[in-house]
Formats: sequence, C-alpha cells, structure tokens
Amino acid sequence: MTTPVWDPAQYLRFADERTRPLHDLLARVPALPDPDRAVILDIGCGPGNSTAVLRERWPHARITGVDNSAPMLATARTEGEPTADYLLADARDYDPAPARPDLIVSNATLQWIDGHLDLVPRWAAALRPGGTVAFQVPGNFDAPSHTLLADLRRSTRWRDTLGSDADRAGVHPPERYLDALAAADCLPDVWETTYLTLLPGPDPVLEWVKGTALRPVLTRLADPAERAAFLAEYGRLLREAYPAGPHGTVFPFRRIFAVGARR
Repeated sequence: MTTPVWDPAQYLRFADERTRPLHDLLARVPALPDPDRAVILDIGCGPGNSTAVLRERWPHARITGVDNSAPMLATARTEGEPTADYLLADARDYDPAPARPDLIVSNATLQWIDGHLDLVPRWAAALRPGGTVAFQVPGNFDAPSHTLLADLRRSTRWRDTLGSDADRAGVHPPERYLDALAAADCLPDVWETTYLTLLPGPDPVLEWVKGTALRPVLTRLADPAERAAFLAEYGRLLREAYPAGPHGTVFPFRRIFAVGARR
C-alpha cells in the first residue's frame, strides 16, 4: 500500500462535514465511569478536529491523539486541540494497553489499514473495565467517486504510473464489525447512515477526495504536468457522475459506525 502524503489544509476544507459523523458516533458512547479522570485515545487523530470534539465532550479528560503523519500532528498541536497530548505512531503497531484507556475512538482511519479487524480485540483488551471502543469508517467504496478512480487508474493512460487500485482503502460489511466486537467481549452497537452532503463551489467532489481517497494517487504523481492531466480527467468524470444542482452538488456518503462497551 502506498503511504499517502497528507495535506492538513486540504483535509480541513470540509472539516464540518467530516466531523459530523464523529458527533453521531459519540452520541452512542455510554457514560464513562469517571469522566473527569477519564483516559481517552484518539487513534488516527489527523489534524486534531476529532480531538477537539472529544475535548468538547469530555473537558477534563486526559486525551491523547495518535497519528502516523507528522504534518497532521503539527496542525493538531496548533489548530486542533492544543491541550491534548499527541503521539507519532502507526495505528497498526501502537499498543494502547499501557495507557489503560476508558475510551478508544477512531474517526475514519481503519479503512486505511489492511487487516484492521485484528485491532478490535487488541483495543478492547486494553480498555479498563466498563470502557468503550468506538469507530466509524466510510462505506462508499462502491460509489462513483471510488469506482471511477479505480477504473481510471487501470486505464491504458495511467496504469503504468499508478498501477492498480490495490492501495485504496477498504472496509468490511457492518455485521463483521458487530461480530468482532462481540467476540472481544463487548456489547456491540453497529449501524450505518448515508449522508446527503451538499457541497458548494466548482468541482467540489474532486476537492473532497483530494483530502482523502485521492491522497495515494497524488503521492505517486510527482510530475506536475501528469498530476494536472489526471485531475482534469478525473474531475470531468466526477462532474458527470455528480452534476451540480441549483443549490450545490449533492454528494451521498455512506458511513459505518461501531461502538463496543466492554462487558
């Protein structure tokens, strides 16, 4: 898998829209045993927008944001939630057990990790008794935004430069997350929602995916001319798939939510 070079500014162009699912996720987190002394881990914290939401919900908790992108963490420390602690680490290797967390949250991160179901029992086992693990992932990989990108990468023009779509993100059906949480001795609460996001401006879907799904492609396209040509072709396909309406461009976005309270 190509490790994307993240752009905090591009990601935060749609900060409100990207953060809304986190609010919906946290609404289903059971009350923490001692919220004023709680230990919370934000795994895959990115530029700190998710960490700021956690601080708003639990103002006195000890919160640590974990991410494998130094630029994202630099933004988190200055523009996200400056009162939190931050740790540069890969979620695949990070061991949360020494922190003895009351809550582990992951907002739109697991889809980038191959074999991420294996993290569920590890995270659940790290929780204090009565603790909770909560995560949400995008479930729109069959949407035009992703299928068009995969087809374009495999086209004659781009396949030698970009290869296949083997490094694209991926998730499991909701029931797999429910089974994983139940097997980890957690009471599972799993659901899905499709948001109809109204995006403003020209080429808004392209601007959205530039911050997420398109990052591995942009990382490979070092030549400015090639990058511009690819974006022009992909942008045209997106405009056809998501035509602008009188009030903006409607971008349907399915997400999968999972909360597991340790028994």
